[in-house]
Amino acid sequence: MATAQSTADYIVDQLSDLPGIRTRKMFGEYALYYQEKVIALICDDRLYVKKTKAGEECIDDIIEDAPYPGAKPYYLIDEARWEDREWLATLIEKTAAEIPTPRLKKK
Repeated sequence: MATAQSTADYIVDQLSDLPGIRTRKMFGEYALYYQEKVIALICDDRLYVKKTKAGEECIDDIIEDAPYPGAKPYYLIDEARWEDREWLATLIEKTAAEIPTPRLKKK
């Protein structure tokens, strides 16, 4: 089941206070970027945030799940938490702080 465009748009809108937040469609699902880092995946209309120590400290009831078969576990963020723009932005910012900046590809 592919993610609806409206789901990805809603999550980006909730995070619109963060500069440079965007999505990229991949195989019917979406990668969520912040500061040019892949921070989360939106798969099957569910939000999966990369696991980090800072992210773990933000989440009360941690649920780990793989966004697709064979993937590493991510934090599955309950849809009810998407409503809290401030909390969601904090989670994304703290997660991004622990993820290394990707290397530029040579052309």
